[in-house]
Amino acid sequence: MTKPELLAPAGNLEKLQAALIYGADAVYFGGKNFSLRAYGDNFTREEILQAVEFTHALGKKIYAAVNIFAHNADLDALADYLTFLDGAGVDAVLVSDLGVFALAKELTGLKIHVSTQANVTNRRAVKFFGELGASRIVLARELSRAEILDIKADCATELEIFVHGAMCISYSGRCWLSKFLTGRDANRGACTHSCRWKYQLVEETRAGEYFPVGEDERGSYVMNSKDLCLLPCLDKVIASGVASLKIEGRMKSVNYVAGVVKVYRAAIDAYFDGNFIVRDEWLAELDKVAHRPYTTGFFLSDGAPTEIHSTAKPRRSADFLGIVRAFDGSSMTATIEQRGRFAVGERVEFLQPHGRTFSQTLTDMRDADGLTISVAPHAQQVVTIRVDEPVEIWSLMRK
Repeated sequence: MTKPELLAPAGNLEKLQAALIYGADAVYFGGKNFSLRAYGDNFTREEILQAVEFTHALGKKIYAAVNIFAHNADLDALADYLTFLDGAGVDAVLVSDLGVFALAKELTGLKIHVSTQANVTNRRAVKFFGELGASRIVLARELSRAEILDIKADCATELEIFVHGAMCISYSGRCWLSKFLTGRDANRGACTHSCRWKYQLVEETRAGEYFPVGEDERGSYVMNSKDLCLLPCLDKVIASGVASLKIEGRMKSVNYVAGVVKVYRAAIDAYFDGNFIVRDEWLAELDKVAHRPYTTGFFLSDGAPTEIHSTAKPRRSADFLGIVRAFDGSSMTATIEQRGRFAVGERVEFLQPHGRTFSQTLTDMRDADGLTISVAPHAQQVVTIRVDEPVEIWSLMRK
């Protein structure tokens, strides 16, 4: 059996670099237009060129999300953008709209991956897209393992499924709620996540009177979903024979990308080494990143999903403090690019790209001028700290 690709989100250039360094085989990103994460950092054209160069230097792959549902007014700019992506050397484009598919096929030599937004849920749809020229299909999240196996048995096209990240209350993310309430179209990348808002009830003849809709003391979250996590059944996921395992999260933090990628990298490798068990340290790591309660979604279901409704707000069990940018073995000091407040005397831990996670108490700390300080209060201040163990570049410091 071929080892599946581990595909990670890249919300910006730093997250792309972290994903690849922590073990992803491939990354997917969006440009400033035409992807479904318009409020993420996303990539300028210059950053796309840098991203392709960085990714290919590591022998890995990079895919561009061009998965909006386009309107006529988008087509000229889309044609120019697709031509640019082809020239930049991205390995594939991820599309959901048949018009965009046709443009990519007509104007470029790019491989085409069909997005989960296309709602592919059956083998005839997979065959149809394969005959059109798609090299990969991202199956809808609403499929069970049995359905995935049935599709895989009858297709030659590569299949990709989501294994981790946020889920949408609407079918494969095709939602009109944001557009209806705010004028911002989720299907063109401008979702306001209206499903996450609190709501109250107004009766038609009692304007101005608001009645609470309560599930608990925090209010109502009737459209809130749990987050997907297929780690507990990753052996079954791999055995299904899909080509790519996808992590959601182009708008998530570097801490999220690094931690989740490292866990799934270790789990996939353990499976192919013949010693896969769901390890406590993997589950603990997934608890440290921002998430809602986890669910296996539809994967283990027989038509209906494992309970996906959630009343809980996102939480995490660790605070992201900074990234190790340099390490001096002679003085056992690490240079930290700060992302959160920390102080001498606090207990911190280091998540490393390859080495073990270790903890220590902060002792000696100095600012960029070499002056001793007791606290680092400002985001992205550069400080030097003494470390108890050698620490890898790109390690994350957390509390």
